Amino acid sequence: MKLPTVAIVGRPNVGKSTLFNKIVGEKISIIEDIPGVTRDRIYQETIYQNKPFYLIDTGGIDKGDETFNQEIRIQAEIAIQEADVIIFLTDGKEGLTENDFVVRDILRKSQKKIIVAINKIDVKDAQNNLYDFYELGFDTYIPISAIHNTGYVDLMDAVTLDFQEKDKIEEDPRLKISIIGRPNVGKSSLTNALLNEERVVVSAVAGTTRDAIDSVFKYHGDEYILIDTAGMRKKGKVFESIEKYSLLRSLKAIDQSDICLVVINAEEGIKEHDKHIAGYAIEKGKGLIFVVNKWDTVTHQTIADYQKLMRAEFQFATYAPIVFLSAKTKKRLHTLMPEVIKVGENIKREIKTSLLNQVILDAYQLNLPPTYKTNRLKIYFANQSGIKPPKFTLRVNSKKLVHFSYQRYLENKLRQNFDLEGTPIIIQFKNRSGDE
Repeated sequence: MKLPTVAIVGRPNVGKSTLFNKIVGEKISIIEDIPGVTRDRIYQETIYQNKPFYLIDTGGIDKGDETFNQEIRIQAEIAIQEADVIIFLTDGKEGLTENDFVVRDILRKSQKKIIVAINKIDVKDAQNNLYDFYELGFDTYIPISAIHNTGYVDLMDAVTLDFQEKDKIEEDPRLKISIIGRPNVGKSSLTNALLNEERVVVSAVAGTTRDAIDSVFKYHGDEYILIDTAGMRKKGKVFESIEKYSLLRSLKAIDQSDICLVVINAEEGIKEHDKHIAGYAIEKGKGLIFVVNKWDTVTHQTIADYQKLMRAEFQFATYAPIVFLSAKTKKRLHTLMPEVIKVGENIKREIKTSLLNQVILDAYQLNLPPTYKTNRLKIYFANQSGIKPPKFTLRVNSKKLVHFSYQRYLENKLRQNFDLEGTPIIIQFKNRSGDE
């Protein structure tokens, strides 16, 4: 089942980002060595009272060259398309403004659940302005102070009222595959090729794909779910001028999938944005396969040449298989699904504790970690503590002695000894004494 999505919408400077940080909490992990998108967070999975959901901060979407009102309009439209519940954030201190009415007019058409949050209620003037906001004509108004925590519980109770608790959300056992990448790399064509039908509207103009659709398809008797990330309405072409919007679509699809197919346009070559998208998939612990599409258009390079280039550009994902195909002509399409099946097995791979300890302790003896102030890292015991992706917990004398390069060394040893192609792996260290 998909998690519900909540969007925070409002004119600039009403406190959207403050409220976003408050809801997701400040502890957002940043993985330093992956060129992901974590430093500019506009989207995050979070949880309130055991009810998980996605949160979008439209304040994180910048206006580029758009006019002031156009920016507000784009933000609100994105929220309408993506969200199940919308928090319409206003500024109680400043009172109602013309721009609040601009947002209201767009939100009215949405048919979504809308909660008006009146922020900065701790300021004296805000109390006087409170009832003016009823003029907006919505059903639910909650006075809050994002900074001082006032009204926060009331707001979140209202937002999550109809959401399901984590334990009651049923997991679909079918492998979920998302096709991700920059606009116009051939995501929809690949979707069509896999589904073998013109289910998605394809055009050479970026931004013409219609709504994102999850499709079920069969391969060798097994069912798979395909998540198409390109989907958006024709009338919303303006969104594609905001790179973060297409990114947002990809982020949602990544979260909902088990395996991500990162589509690269062989004609255009590798762009920085391709790395961001792949980096986010790794950060979220998803299986990864690179699909070099439009391979039929390349005449001056061999697969071996292009593979070398890919490995150099994506040094943080050398474990991911690379498939070369043409979605349009279906040439080499048959090479994709066997890789998907293999990676699907690897993200759920479970390794016997005895074998795991043998590999880890052998690796330790072979290459002892350096001493630090006369102390040396000791590894006592290893066990697998999770799947999707495989997660390993190592009991040590002091996790402060773990150097990043040594962790990378252990990861390489695990990959040499076990088939973990296509899946990220997580290694965590815990002190044996119990003081974490």
